[in-house]
Amino acid sequence: MRDMAAGPRVLLKRLRELMAEALAPQERLDRIVHDIAQNMVAEVCSLYVLRADSVLELYATEGLKRESVHLAQLRLGQGLVGTIAASARALNLSEAQQHPAFAYLPETGEEIYSSFLGVPVLRAGRTLGVLVVQNRTKRQYRDDEVEALETAAMVIAEMIAAGELAHLTRPGLELDLRRPASFTGISFNDGIGLGHVVLHEPRIVVTNLFNEDSDEEMRRLEQALGSLRLSIDDMLSRRDVAFEGEHRAVLEAYRMFANDQGWVRRLEEAVRNGLTAEAAVEKVQSDMRARMLHMTDPYLRERMSDFDDLANRLLRMLMGRGPDDVAAALPKDAIIVARSMGAAELLDYPREKLRGLVLEDGTVTSHVVIVARAVGIPVAGQVKGAVSMSENGDAIIVDGDEGTIHLRPQSDLEAAYAEKVRFRARRQELYRELRNKPSVSRDGVGIDLMMNAGLAVDLPQLAESGAAGIGLFRTELQFMVASTFPRAEAQEGLYRDVLDAAKGKPVTFRTIDIGGDKILPYFKNLAHEENPALGWRAIRLTLDRPGLLRTQIRALLKAAGGRELRLMLPMVTVLSEVAQAREIIDKEVRHLSRFAHHLPTSLKLGAMLEVPALLWQLDELMKAVDFVSVGSNDLFQFVMAADRGNTQLADRFDTLSVPFLRVLKQVADAGIRNHTPVTLCGELAGRPISAMALIGLGYRSISMSPASIGPVKAMLAELPVGELTKFFEENLAGHAANLPMRALLQAFADDRGIPL
Repeated sequence: MRDMAAGPRVLLKRLRELMAEALAPQERLDRIVHDIAQNMVAEVCSLYVLRADSVLELYATEGLKRESVHLAQLRLGQGLVGTIAASARALNLSEAQQHPAFAYLPETGEEIYSSFLGVPVLRAGRTLGVLVVQNRTKRQYRDDEVEALETAAMVIAEMIAAGELAHLTRPGLELDLRRPASFTGISFNDGIGLGHVVLHEPRIVVTNLFNEDSDEEMRRLEQALGSLRLSIDDMLSRRDVAFEGEHRAVLEAYRMFANDQGWVRRLEEAVRNGLTAEAAVEKVQSDMRARMLHMTDPYLRERMSDFDDLANRLLRMLMGRGPDDVAAALPKDAIIVARSMGAAELLDYPREKLRGLVLEDGTVTSHVVIVARAVGIPVAGQVKGAVSMSENGDAIIVDGDEGTIHLRPQSDLEAAYAEKVRFRARRQELYRELRNKPSVSRDGVGIDLMMNAGLAVDLPQLAESGAAGIGLFRTELQFMVASTFPRAEAQEGLYRDVLDAAKGKPVTFRTIDIGGDKILPYFKNLAHEENPALGWRAIRLTLDRPGLLRTQIRALLKAAGGRELRLMLPMVTVLSEVAQAREIIDKEVRHLSRFAHHLPTSLKLGAMLEVPALLWQLDELMKAVDFVSVGSNDLFQFVMAADRGNTQLADRFDTLSVPFLRVLKQVADAGIRNHTPVTLCGELAGRPISAMALIGLGYRSISMSPASIGPVKAMLAELPVGELTKFFEENLAGHAANLPMRALLQAFADDRGIPL
């Protein structure tokens, strides 16, 4: 019986020899198509390469007219070759001319050939061209022949990706791999970033394609698959919260793929045909990605990311790599492109080299976006397809104002954006000039513009932005970026550094707000919650774990010795929680007094208003605390019953709608009535139009990202607060619930020349 794998193995051996020879690109292609035709006993072998203008150009042929090379062309979707490129699927035909997509190119002389086998040239799921063999006699090509041609196409794909064919391209034309591409997503943070792509989880490039010993490669593959399955089973057996809920569902999908016999069989078949284990994974991964990208079922397409992650894990195991530390090799103008990432992962990158962030997933209130905003880089989110279309080092523009990105932009577009960046830089210079000027409206109303922070890297921006103080210091970020629980000394050191950097300006520390979507991987034995946003988190968790809260309170008290300490409790629902927390604080004060520690000169305790239940006890709340801070992100999601992490609801409800503005006005009015200071910390404070609305509702202190202070102060300088207050008196009462408030506010600003 004929060894079905012998043909592919011989072909791979010959291709390996050709790749090692010092040949000019055209000569190498000519030799490749010649050897493929000879190995497969085909009378024709042709290579078509996809150009950036969606045209497939004949780059090499054995059997067709030589003069047609670089002249014969088919548009994407035209003819059999165009159909293969458009669908990323092979065609195996015994009578090619009977197929409805057949297109006759007279310059090639291919009309005499009946049998046709064409496969897409794929890399990372992208079609870069089409490889074809043909015969005069009517025949169906065998599965092993299809496999051999697909493997040869993989080798050619690496040639294209390496840029070997660039010199064969006619002047004024480019290959599709270098084609400019634009994507539209959602603006997560304003700004413009020009730079070069850094894939957060870069694809592993397989350079060793051909095996010397199939048995050894099979053993390596089996060993890596076994290790992969064990690692997934180990993660699934853990009971901590990091691997519950959606995280667990992803791991279950991983386990399903890792044990899928069809996938394993295709890997083994590729190894038997002469590929290394890692090249087999790359080939099967690319084939499957191309097929799934053309499916219309959104669920199946979403599962593609699970498969990609699994295959990359397997590749790393085979190649003996841990997660790549790309930070050390970052370009000076890095734009991170990721499906999703955690806040701690973004902080692993050197801040001075970051120019922007592109996310395929996430929401405007994701923690990584909050950190990116604090760092001051533009963010575009929900940019589907960005990862698969990007290569490390690609030129890229992130337009955080519009939520768009431009990959490999043309020179005129790049020049236009460069001018836009220069214009923004001039505006930033204007904002810097405003830094030391008072935050006062056109009619003399003073507003405290505070900044949000959470890490030591944020502190220099207090002086640079001209903020009146830190209205929200998120103490949990120190816990989220650490690999183990921060010791009391480390906490105290950070809090002291923050107060030192503030130089007497007020700082409001929010006690640790973990749980829900804020996961500490080292915090064990947390039960799975069906709805963690409404579950055991923030003050609920720390009152049940008083040791955690006591340690933090003691660190804060010691760090604030001789200065004012402002403490804020997150996720307060009932006033008894404030009383319980105050009791813990008083005990720590007594303990430190007993040992003669230097204590704060004053201690002010506040509550974060995020839970709607507090709206029906506002006067009691204002009397029970020294100040109130409105957490607009959570309050909005709870009032509107709209999960802040659900991308389908991200833009469904407007934060400037009349119902929510009425809620915010109730809180501001209660603060005025009870002489209790009220600050708003959240996304609303950071955009000029919504900051303007807050001031009109009665807020005199708002806290935002440092980069937002300049634009908000510029708006404030032109704002007639008296007129705006009257505007709200007229438009929030009565039957105003359906008014387009955002449009009315924009018109108010336009009529008065207020910069938004």
